[in-house]
Amino acid sequence: MDPPVKPAERLTAFGTQLIDVHLWLREELARLRRDVDAHLAGRADRPRELRTHCLAFCSVLERHHTGEDGGAFPALAGHFPELRPVLQELSRDHRQVSEILHRLQELLDGLGTIEPRRVRAELDGLAALLESHFTYEERKIVAALDALNVPGWTLSPPGFLLTTAPGGQDGEPA
Repeated sequence: MDPPVKPAERLTAFGTQLIDVHLWLREELARLRRDVDAHLAGRADRPRELRTHCLAFCSVLERHHTGEDGGAFPALAGHFPELRPVLQELSRDHRQVSEILHRLQELLDGLGTIEPRRVRAELDGLAALLESHFTYEERKIVAALDALNVPGWTLSPPGFLLTTAPGGQDGEPA
């Protein structure tokens, strides 16, 4: 039987978990884009499944950003005031992402009657924004996240570290 993980060892994982969540989100977005491409090429006629996949992805991404804005960023700002401008910039990105997600939802609500190329264009814009955002965020806050001591996060992972859709199977951290 392995000894339990010591708190100090566990705390260094928050930044790594953030990177893992970002990797998972990147993979899911790439898969979603492939699904749209298949639909556009006539290889897949599953608009309902495409819509379901997109809405699940959007839900996880929204929860991730809401969790950062409401939990991680205030904790980081309290412990590392010098990060406040970075955190404000990241929150601005979150608002831009939310706007794209809203447009996507509107497009997908009418998937049978709209031009699927518009869905692909929104996903391309989302992918470009997220890649820039994730890379910047990882470069700027991972070390600070690793240094945080938030016992509640160890006992119950916050939403920004989860990769399942609300109501999903297990809600496990990445």
